[in-house]
Amino acid sequence: MQFAAIADIHGNHPALAAVLADIRAQGISDIVDLGDCFSGPLGAGKTADLLIPFALPTVRGNHDRYLIEQKPEAMHASDKVAHEQLLPHHLDWLRSLPTKLVYQEEAYLCHATPGDDNLYWLESVAPEGHVFLKPQEEIEALAEGIDFPLILCGHTHIPRAVRLSHGRLIVNPGSVGCPAYNDEKPYPHKVETGHPMASYAILEKSASGWTPYFRNVPYDHMAMSTLAKANGRPDWAAALATGRMPPF
Repeated sequence: MQFAAIADIHGNHPALAAVLADIRAQGISDIVDLGDCFSGPLGAGKTADLLIPFALPTVRGNHDRYLIEQKPEAMHASDKVAHEQLLPHHLDWLRSLPTKLVYQEEAYLCHATPGDDNLYWLESVAPEGHVFLKPQEEIEALAEGIDFPLILCGHTHIPRAVRLSHGRLIVNPGSVGCPAYNDEKPYPHKVETGHPMASYAILEKSASGWTPYFRNVPYDHMAMSTLAKANGRPDWAAALATGRMPPF
């Protein structure tokens, strides 16, 4: 059994197109999507038109939720830019998404954690802003009651795999469309991959269990960096150009 996992596209339609092409080139037809599909100062409408017809098993992310729960005037900048591009049927598709699902009776899917779409599962943030691998017991606690061999989450944009008890494996495939970002909670911090490529993962089951293969795909990231700058987001422009964030 083999399939691909994508997450955190954030309205980056050329990155999504490049990843879908790379998945096809690997001979893989089955794909799951871990959410945060459209929000960002890029091409939300074009991303929706590309993604939705694939009818992928998809869970709703926190930014997907913001787009359907908040009024435009209350939205943060990235969500507001995306909302202005989305048509009613795009928003209806977001409303139809579950917060979690099980794929092929093998993989549990959620965006961030099972109970909170805005909580880091595999990472913690120190008061001084350092992002580090969360202690094993804290990761295990969030996985309590999830009795599937493979668990998939996104949200932090950091490709990572952690082995859990009883052989379970939890995997974050990384971000298709946003290789770095700043956040203020729980403390001001940066998440940076250090490269501008689009990330995703291939999951393969063998006699010994599930193995993730992380892939990074080049695309015209500078075009998206230029678009982000034109839309008033120099922070996104830096992230898309380099995979790093400018100083706070």
